[in-house]
Amino acid sequence: MSRPSVYVGMSADLIHPGHINILEQAANLGDVIIGLLTDAAIASYKRLPHMTYEQRYRVVQSLKGVVAVEPQETLDYVPNLERLRPDYVVHGDDWRTGVQRETRQRVIDALDQWGGKLVEVPYTEGISSTQLNESVKQVGTTPSVRLSRLQRLIENKPIVRMMEAHNGLTGLIVETATAERHGRRVEFDGMWSSSLTDSTSRGKPDIEAVDISSRLQNINDIFEVTTKPLIFDGDTGGKPEHFSFTVRSLERLGVSAVIIEDKEGLKRNSLFGTDVVQTQSSIEDFSTRIAIGKQAQVTDDFMIIARIESLILDKGMEDAVARAEAYIDAGADAIMIHSRRKEPEEIFEFCARAEKLPKHVPIVVVPTSYNQVSEEELADRGVKVVIYANHMLRAAYPQMVKVAESVLHHGRTLEADQFLAPIADALAIIPENR
Repeated sequence: MSRPSVYVGMSADLIHPGHINILEQAANLGDVIIGLLTDAAIASYKRLPHMTYEQRYRVVQSLKGVVAVEPQETLDYVPNLERLRPDYVVHGDDWRTGVQRETRQRVIDALDQWGGKLVEVPYTEGISSTQLNESVKQVGTTPSVRLSRLQRLIENKPIVRMMEAHNGLTGLIVETATAERHGRRVEFDGMWSSSLTDSTSRGKPDIEAVDISSRLQNINDIFEVTTKPLIFDGDTGGKPEHFSFTVRSLERLGVSAVIIEDKEGLKRNSLFGTDVVQTQSSIEDFSTRIAIGKQAQVTDDFMIIARIESLILDKGMEDAVARAEAYIDAGADAIMIHSRRKEPEEIFEFCARAEKLPKHVPIVVVPTSYNQVSEEELADRGVKVVIYANHMLRAAYPQMVKVAESVLHHGRTLEADQFLAPIADALAIIPENR
């Protein structure tokens, strides 16, 4: 007589005694089938797992009592349960509240169809996946792990959100900030190293006045205290013969991608549009720059993203789409389409046109001027990466001005307290200060 079948859904990113306890109790009931959540399933409700699906599969396959491992493509257990029709589902009792409460009820309703039973194992005291993940963050990460993370995020999330960081403190904010949205915890997926904010924070104009060595040192400072991936604003990429060295330097550090724009000459910020003289590169010259960068990179994980300025410079949609096709053919791993319009319609039109191109790559946008558009709307149009490009610096600037003027006006700092965080709060973001 065959043993009953027992289904256990797991992320299995960090195996701890609580998981072992569940598996031991599941094995007492019958043959254990692990429903291993895919990267996309996990990323739909919390951070991307540290290990890839393939790595996690190898781990759980070797656990005692496991007879089979099945991919679970969604947070919802029902598709797998209806296909496998297990006698039992075993899960920790910690899912009775929070984001998985509805998932639990759907499991119960599905099992009722064939007389299956849900068995809930009491939470193992003293074990916290959140604390374990925090410990992993404090240990840090390696350049290769960080570098590869952006492509994994793009492959497994509806949209990847990146926030500007220009020093270690802003990097820590991007690393740790969380919020509740529609009943789920959301956080930033990574950081954007902006040439504009790097320059402005040094009191210099955004004309590539800060040399690449200084910017790389700044990234190194950010990487010392964070684990999330970073996209680097490479401006025009510089001289083609120099771009290959930039790519290799970024890759060695663990930067995931560089974005270069199809302009030449003295760099001016794109939001000036046609108000200042800006020259767009020829398609041929910029395609050559992309190809040089792709030949220079060592890993398949590093991405070169081509930024198209046609809409900024009033060259029209046809030019933008033609450039996208050419840059993709030259090896661009993604396309960033830029716009200074107050409404997102031309971005939406570009996305629709790009969908019809022979080759498809991820679309990246920077909704600084059309900031009323939501991430969900962008994802629905096919956008894969959204960059909030300068908001950390812009948030800090007015507060610092208010404090400075208040001290000058009153001759003391009492009145400035309303603009200040308590020193304990300001220091608490640094783990060593807690």
